[in-house]
Formats: sequence, structure tokens, C-alpha cells
Amino acid sequence: MAKRYRMAAYVTGATAARTGDEMSGPALLLVGLSVTGSPSTASALLAGITVSAAVGGPVFGAMLDRAVRPGRLLAGALAAYCLALLVVLQSLGRLPLPFVLATAVCGGLLGPALTGGWTSQLPRVATPEGLPRANALDALTYNFANLAGPALAGAVAMVAGTSAGVVVSLALIALALPSAWTLPRNLRAAPRRASRSVVADLASGFRAICCTRPLARATLTSVVSYVGVGMLVACTPLLGERALGGSGSGTFLLTVLATASLAANALLARRPDLLRPDATILGSTLALAAALLLAATVSPLALFTAMAVAGAGTGPQLTALFAVRHREAPEQLRAQIFTTGASLKITGFALGAGIGGPIATWSLSGSLVVAAGFEVLAAVAYWAFSTGSVPPQEEHTHRPSQGNSTSL
Repeated sequence: MAKRYRMAAYVTGATAARTGDEMSGPALLLVGLSVTGSPSTASALLAGITVSAAVGGPVFGAMLDRAVRPGRLLAGALAAYCLALLVVLQSLGRLPLPFVLATAVCGGLLGPALTGGWTSQLPRVATPEGLPRANALDALTYNFANLAGPALAGAVAMVAGTSAGVVVSLALIALALPSAWTLPRNLRAAPRRASRSVVADLASGFRAICCTRPLARATLTSVVSYVGVGMLVACTPLLGERALGGSGSGTFLLTVLATASLAANALLARRPDLLRPDATILGSTLALAAALLLAATVSPLALFTAMAVAGAGTGPQLTALFAVRHREAPEQLRAQIFTTGASLKITGFALGAGIGGPIATWSLSGSLVVAAGFEVLAAVAYWAFSTGSVPPQEEHTHRPSQGNSTSL
């Protein structure tokens, strides 16, 4: 009963935190545009709270691995993220813009706490036998947040004003504090904390990602794949305008994608035995490539079909990625590997979103074909890491118990 309660608390907390996180970006975009009237300032706020994740993720993960009470460190990060959002909201239009942007960047350093920081604690919540199902449930929280966060930001802004959107997003993150605070202890952290420096842990974490072939393969494949996903998201307003009659209609396409992801991971939560993590990463990447090529036709029916196929790819890809990380990550480096992976995926997505828009102004179909090319490149990267000799470091990499890996 206790384990079931802890899993329920975990899912509740992770869902609230991630929904608030997904809501905060669009909410900042809307409030920035409302207060300053400048699209460039609004986009700068959004970029500020995401761009620093690549730096904050590895460092926060290393600290989380060293903490005896990782839940309290995670709760502190959530509280600091809420504070950063509040300061941005209160200072926007009142204090110099560089101060506001710097605050957003500082808050963004803690962004991976809301994603990979939670997931890294999952093996302390679920039993080894229940980890595959718990892994799928965890991925569901991402899918739900992706679906609900932006929609909630728009709805709250319409009903109560743009500032209210930021307040609701930080309130959702604050709701996750009790669930984070009560996460189980890390009993192995104390001896390691006394004997190793943070720098040494950071070096070990990057070495583990680079030199453990399944982990390196899954990480590189997912990051390159998310460049293509970022390009697709950047193209959705133009797709809505071209095929559905209005740029705002592009949100319907994203809703289809998120709903398909949610449905696919709901199936995996009920039937975790269907998932073969490594093969799923490759298969989902190829599905995304096919979906993007279908979307390049810019036909309404083809677009909705493409979004459904893309969602059916991104959902299982995320679940499979988590499964590989849980299976391959050394116990003492798990949080760092998860937060570093989250940071790299955010960077890949941001790169795709950054290049997708300019290419789409030249050719919308061309941008989607280029995005499909990134998915093919991700599949080639997967294949490249599946052949050749095994790096010497991989033979000595610590693995979790085989009970977890065989059950996945």
C-alpha cells in the first residue's frame, strides 16, 4: 500500500510540475508581448528561460546524485523556479530589460529539475518488477503536460489576463512541492559525497553517457530526432494558415500530436511487455521521418494523419529512452544522466525551432523535408552506434541489476 501511495504521489507531483513548466513558456511569451508590445522581447523571455537548461542540467543532476535527501533538493529547485517566474512577472515593464532576462536565464538553469530530475528518482519509488509500468506512467505525465500546458496558458490569458497565466503556472509547480519533499532517501549518497568532488562526478557522468554504447546511442538518436520535432513545431502556425485557414489552427495539429503520444503511452502503461526499448527508439525515429514527409504535402487530411503518426512515434520514443537510461545508468550517476539528457534534448528542440522558421519562410514543404532528414540522420546515428568495436570503458561500466534490464 505504501509503495502504491508513493507512486500516486510521484505521478501527481510530476504532472503538476511539468504542466506548470509547459505552461510557463507560452505564458511568459504572452505576458511579454502584452506588457512591452514587442515580439522580440517576448521571444527573448522564452529563449532566456530555456537556453540555460544545457548548463544547469548536468550540474543540478550531479548535486541530486550526491544528496542524501534528493527530494528536498528537488523541492528547493522547484521553489526557486517559482520565485524566478514571480520576479520576472513583477519586474517586467518596471525594471530594465537586461535584469528581467537575466532572471529568466537564472530560472532556466533549474528547468531540468522539472523533467529529468523527477524521472531520475523513479527507481526509488517503484519496485524493480514495476519499473516498466512506472516508466510508461512517467512518460504519460510529459505527454499530458505537453497537451495541457500551452492550452491552459492560452485559456487563462483569455479569461483572466496574461499575468494570470504566469501565476497559474507557478502555482502548479508549487503544488508539486510536497510530493518532491517526501521522495525517498538516497542511502548511497553519503560516502560518495565525502570522497568525490562535484567536478569528478560531472566528468564521470559525461563519460558514462559517451562510453556506454546503448546510452550514447539512445542519447544521440533522441537529440538529433528532437531537432526534427522542433522544426515541425515551428512550422505549425504556417501549416495551419496554409492548410486550415488560420495560423491559430496550427494548435489543433499540436493537439493531435500530443493526444496520439498520450494514447500510445497509455497503451504501454497497460502493456509494458510490448516495449523493446532499443528497437523502439529506432522504430519511432523512422515513424517520425515518415510523418514529416507526409506533412510536407500540406494537405489537410495528410497533415492530421501525419500528426497522429508523429505522436505515435514521440510518445513511445520517450518511454523507451527512459527505459534505456534506467537500465544503463550507474546508480550513483542516474540523476545527472537524466538531467543532462533532458538538457541536450531541450537544446536539440531549440535548434530545430530556430532553423525551422527561417527555412519555412523560403519553403514550408522544404522545411518539413529537412526535418525528415534530421530523423533519417538520427536513424543513421543509431545504426552507427550499433556497429563497430566496443569502447574499452563500456566493459567496465557499472550496470544495474539484471532484473531491471530483462523486465524491460
